[in-house]
Amino acid sequence: MTEQPLKGKVALVAGATRGAGRGIAVALGAAGATVYGTGRSAEGRQGEYGQRPETLEETAELVTAAGGHGIAVRADHLVPAEVAAVAARIEAEQGGLDVLVNDIWGGEQLFGWDVPVWEHDLDKGLRLLRLAVETHAITSHHLLPLLLRRPGGLAVEMTDGTAEYNGSRYRNSFFYDVAKSAVLRMAFALGHELAPRGATAVALTPGWMRSELMLEHFGVTEGTWREATAAEPQFGISESPLYVGRAVAALAADPQVARFNGASLSSGGLALEYGFTDVDGSRPDAFRYLVDVEGADGPVDPAGYR
Repeated sequence: MTEQPLKGKVALVAGATRGAGRGIAVALGAAGATVYGTGRSAEGRQGEYGQRPETLEETAELVTAAGGHGIAVRADHLVPAEVAAVAARIEAEQGGLDVLVNDIWGGEQLFGWDVPVWEHDLDKGLRLLRLAVETHAITSHHLLPLLLRRPGGLAVEMTDGTAEYNGSRYRNSFFYDVAKSAVLRMAFALGHELAPRGATAVALTPGWMRSELMLEHFGVTEGTWREATAAEPQFGISESPLYVGRAVAALAADPQVARFNGASLSSGGLALEYGFTDVDGSRPDAFRYLVDVEGADGPVDPAGYR
């Protein structure tokens, strides 16, 4: 494998401002790709979380600094015309697309933990479903034709939890559970539609990710995150956003990626498959850890799973 196996490839990461989207964009850039990053948090414009410091422009700069070519394009993925304009721009500038990552989310402040559907704020729940499901459908509708112009295209649907894990567990609330399950099914359906046309679709989940919001919640930084394990030992299984980014880059560089078509994958599982590590050299496997914790009689040390 070359140092930059994705040099000459073109990717779109929808939802690239922060979190997994930013990590994925940067990892694709490090592999040599030209990466279009979309979202609403461009300079001077707010996204779902209000006025935060992260911007699309900053993500694009990080992509370029990593060795790729980052391009920031502001777009609201709930507005079909804006997504169509993104597709038209990529078509005009690149002629096609090799990787499409659907990472639109924005629902962190919209669901209540263990709040039943009849007590849950209905407007927030419906907004969550629009952000998590409708945006992905709009993005696929407008961008997949570009992906099919080149052989071996890859579509990645980002979610929380594997099909196996979520299939037998309630995930936080009715709205959250439905949203994440829907995205898993999207990848399965896309796999059936893309495979005969020479492309591959997968669902991918990170583990407990150290997003900007999560680090703020614990009052730590990426450099000091281990301090949070004093209050929450299970944070020891956490991973940086770059970890799942490296998972996407590995999939995109794999000439045999079609063997995963329609599958539900995790960053930890793919680290074992491809041999990449997180920024600290470890290979956290959060979902294996969670399953083992549920079946254990006592505490389980996260250190044994990274």
